[in-house]
Amino acid sequence: MTAHEMDRRTLLRGAGVAGVSTALTGLLGTAPATAAPDVTPFDLHFSTTERFRPFDLIAPRFVQYDSAVTPSPRASGTLVSTGAGPRAPFASVLVEVQRIDGAGAVQAGWAGGDTSVLGTLDPGAGRATIEVTVGGTTTVVASAEARVSGSFGFAVVLNENAVTVLVDTTGTGTGWQPLVTERNGVRALIDLRVPAVLGNLDHAYGGRGDGSVRLGRVRAGYFGQVGVRDPHVVQHADGRPYVRDGKMYLTLTNAGLGFFQQAHWAVWTIDLADPTRLEQVAILFFERDGAVLGDHAGQIVYDDRTGRFIVLMSSWGDFDFRGVHIRHATTGANVLSGVHVIPTQRLPLPTTVSSWDPALTRVDGRWRLAFVESEAQQPAFVFHPALAAGPVGADYAESLSRVGADTGVDQTEGTIIQRVGRSWYVFASDGDARTYPVYDLRMRKLGTLDAPYGTNIPHPVLLPVGREWWLITFDGTQFAEPVLGYGGHGDLIVMRSPAPGGRR
Repeated sequence: MTAHEMDRRTLLRGAGVAGVSTALTGLLGTAPATAAPDVTPFDLHFSTTERFRPFDLIAPRFVQYDSAVTPSPRASGTLVSTGAGPRAPFASVLVEVQRIDGAGAVQAGWAGGDTSVLGTLDPGAGRATIEVTVGGTTTVVASAEARVSGSFGFAVVLNENAVTVLVDTTGTGTGWQPLVTERNGVRALIDLRVPAVLGNLDHAYGGRGDGSVRLGRVRAGYFGQVGVRDPHVVQHADGRPYVRDGKMYLTLTNAGLGFFQQAHWAVWTIDLADPTRLEQVAILFFERDGAVLGDHAGQIVYDDRTGRFIVLMSSWGDFDFRGVHIRHATTGANVLSGVHVIPTQRLPLPTTVSSWDPALTRVDGRWRLAFVESEAQQPAFVFHPALAAGPVGADYAESLSRVGADTGVDQTEGTIIQRVGRSWYVFASDGDARTYPVYDLRMRKLGTLDAPYGTNIPHPVLLPVGREWWLITFDGTQFAEPVLGYGGHGDLIVMRSPAPGGRR
């Protein structure tokens, strides 16, 4: 069974998972973890207050080409190179098609020399295609029926080696629907994850055929997302959230047009006065094994003592049902802004099985790392939360030893370390029980959060904000699943609880 053939329930249950800041007085206390010492997680009672879905085929801050700024020729039969290309295989070209007459068609994608990866749409023939040209030889790797007329939006998206052709017939730019997608056929001819291959290709677009093709505005740049998941607050080593100008930084997995490999990782800000004001500010890609990948589901920690960012992520970028592991890197670069391609290494963990969802905090002079263990990914996924800790004074990746794990569950992930009142806790999400279990720092289960549990396995990102506590999470709402298969989820959800006694 392929990822495309799985339905969401089958995958969730069987074959898948799913510089320095200033804290805000009155919004986010300078020491939120120490306020209201008598509060425990079980004094909090959450209800959903915001639910929305970030959706952008091009991330707004990451447009590399805009014909409204840099006009180019619009001749039929011409493929126009924009002179710009992505550093990682996560990109989109969006074309406003004003009119196509006769035997004309529109094309867009990535091209250079005798190599190209293009999507096409021929309204007269009623066909959309994906074609790959290598060494001057062109192969159509996928096609589908496409009935459009008049003006419409046309988009070609690259997520890893998956290429998708979409149209928007609403004229609003908000009605995108996929026509055809293909990964394996593309990969059989070219590997766009290899820097030497992708580096020779620019965003490209144009008309083709003998008919008349009139195009309007064209934009190209880094792919955004069709949904988000796996939230994790960017934090200082001691657990304080990273906040600047009233905005808290967090990482999200940006859902792509398909399975786990099509997703990638990004840094966002969320306005603490209005959580629906969510803005993507950085994109992170990771170089390993000769490829640039969209590894995701991790955490960024700023270590004030050393002036470095610690970046941890899960190796979902090349997932093939043969294991997952946690990787890491440190950098002095500002990973909270811009596009970054970061070399990584495997994190040495005290486990012999797969791992993902790292959560790192320094507590009482010791680094604590919560993570997910998984002894199997096929024929069914089995996974549970675990905790490791290092010696006092050691660095985060040194001599980690196992503290404990909850092996009595097998569909539990989304590990988060957070202090509430006087105590530190490990939070997770149990997809079977549909609850958020709460553990102490010895991995003894203490109870569950009082919070709504939606679809998928939503991660419980808990934090105090002003006179409330927030729980930021996601759900399993898909985008265009009949065409794209599982992976294009989810909505972002914010829950709130009044702090007991009106205090944090």
